[in-house]
Amino acid sequence: MARMLMREALRRAMVEEMRRDGDVFLLGEEVAEYDGAYKVSQGMLEEFGPERVIDTPIAENGFTGIAVGAAMAGLKPIVEVMTWNFSLVAFDQIVNNAAKIVSMTAGQFTVPMVIRGANGAAENLASQHSMALEGLYAHFPGLKIVSVATPHDAYGLLKSAIRDPNPVMFFESEMLYGMAGEVPDDEFTIPLGKADTKREGDDVVLVTWNKTVHTCLDAAEQLAAEHGIEAQVLDLRSLRPLDEAALFEAATRTGRVVVVQEGYPYAGMGAEIAARVQEACFDALDAPVLRVTNRDVNQPYATALERETLPSVARVVEAARTVCAR
Repeated sequence: MARMLMREALRRAMVEEMRRDGDVFLLGEEVAEYDGAYKVSQGMLEEFGPERVIDTPIAENGFTGIAVGAAMAGLKPIVEVMTWNFSLVAFDQIVNNAAKIVSMTAGQFTVPMVIRGANGAAENLASQHSMALEGLYAHFPGLKIVSVATPHDAYGLLKSAIRDPNPVMFFESEMLYGMAGEVPDDEFTIPLGKADTKREGDDVVLVTWNKTVHTCLDAAEQLAAEHGIEAQVLDLRSLRPLDEAALFEAATRTGRVVVVQEGYPYAGMGAEIAARVQEACFDALDAPVLRVTNRDVNQPYATALERETLPSVARVVEAARTVCAR
């Protein structure tokens, strides 16, 4: 068992897959000579050379389109977007091409590619660099959506994503790249579409993913210490496919559900999860499903205002106490 940073776990997964399969390559802005904007690809140019670790111009639509074409031709590109906010420049390539080619060609072409990079808010990056977009991309059939919270999960899920024959959108967090965690020394993969319980509890389930997993873990400890409420923390890890079995089991067992997401509430991923839980588990619920999300405003720059817009431990604790009081 090795203790690794998130960026190291992601790099290890890519390096191992590129050694295993000569069709895998990495492209994106500053991934080669600069070792990646967040140093995720550090040292990879030296090992694999400029034909497999490729610096691109600042042209997301262009290099994402190149990756889609390469995947259709049998290669397995990994596209690094410096932030998922910039993926909107390539929205047409992702949604109209990568997501639809398989069905539009009746399976004559597959698109085995991964798009990965930092998602959501960091610190003082303001509106145009702070959006959490996994719920947006989860809207579209043909895309698989993964959002990771720990080095262990990042390693195992990225390896599975690279091997998957479908386009996988892989959401990380700038705030977690320097976080350390235990990763087994032996190679392993984690299947897409499988949630993971990060904390056991029988009174309420906090359903979450990405860096709000850690917000929920802190909130769960506070709930137990100060209020006698034992909260399960269910990390979905994959939003599409969604592990409904794990989600519905937790909802049925606890009878109380709080969905915690970074991202806007209106038409968000949390609303989708709440609807599915209330449709499937209505008779088992003791309270309505509550959501803790970003405030429904564009992300401010000022630190105090930024913190106020994002999900916080205090807001999660309040929501959990509310559903447990019903």
